[in-house]
Amino acid sequence: MHMSGLSDKLKGTVNKVKGEAKDQIGNATDDMKLQAEGKLDKLKGEAQQEFGEFKERLDSKDK
Repeated sequence: MHMSGLSDKLKGTVNKVKGEAKDQIGNATDDMKLQAEGKLDKLKGEAQQEFGEFKERLDSKDK
């Protein structure tokens, strides 16, 4: 397993969890800005996870 791929996947997971929390808190408090930040964090996290998986696939093909 490629460490930078794993690192990207872990960062992505953290961003998704952080984004979900912001989204839920924003929803509960009617803070549309916080909700939007949460949605962006979730998207960023999903992209980071996909990029990490891509890097791992590339690394496994090099072996």
